[in-house]
Amino acid sequence: MNLKLSKPICFFDLETTGINITKDRVVEISILKVFPNGTQESKTWLVNPEMEIPSEVIAIHGITNEKVASEPTFKQLAHEINNMIKDSDLGGFNSNRFDIPLLAEEMLRADIDFDMKNRVSVDVQTIFHKKEQRTLSAAYKFYCNQNLDNAHSAEADTNATFEILKAQVDRYDDLENNTKFLADFSAHKKFADFAGFINYNKNNEECFAFGKHKGKRVTDVLEKEPGYFGWILNADFPLYTKKVLTAIKLRALNNKLT
Repeated sequence: MNLKLSKPICFFDLETTGINITKDRVVEISILKVFPNGTQESKTWLVNPEMEIPSEVIAIHGITNEKVASEPTFKQLAHEINNMIKDSDLGGFNSNRFDIPLLAEEMLRADIDFDMKNRVSVDVQTIFHKKEQRTLSAAYKFYCNQNLDNAHSAEADTNATFEILKAQVDRYDDLENNTKFLADFSAHKKFADFAGFINYNKNNEECFAFGKHKGKRVTDVLEKEPGYFGWILNADFPLYTKKVLTAIKLRALNNKLT
């Protein structure tokens, strides 16, 4: 079954130096771009993370410090990667919680204004977990009846993710074959940022989802305690969270002036 697409969708997978979204870096990225007419293009890059890859992480994905030492940095690749994905929805396996947030951090560090305003994301892992509760290798075996060779290779994981999603749409009658439905189905609680520090209330207003102001509207907090904004900007929060918070503050200021 082919996916019914209104725009291209880029399935992608990252191999990284670790799982800390704000501190760790990409060492490999693979993108499979699928167009509405069914044609595909793919690209895989090794990336110099400009930091040491821990031995316990090397044991998982097999990418050594020596292997990436002479590869380009993410900043050097960022425009090429952005050109490939900028007109597309995004898809991945656990992508909403890890790959997209980390990609956003890398893009913002490279001075590319990454956001999700005009696209949706389909998290194949969430669909899988809602339906079957397994892992990527098990999902590939379950849906495609094939063993996933070279697991933790970004290219193998990316291609497997695309094949799994097509099989999921084919298997479950209640899954509509369009990316908007699949994105909504694979979404967790709706957040304004990727990391889950800012969510929405029932009136679709941004609220803090952590700390002493949990549940309070962001605009109310920033008005009553303006120093809280500076604290977040100077603390170890993701760059995308800081970007979202700044946008909320500027929007509130513009509303006052108009």
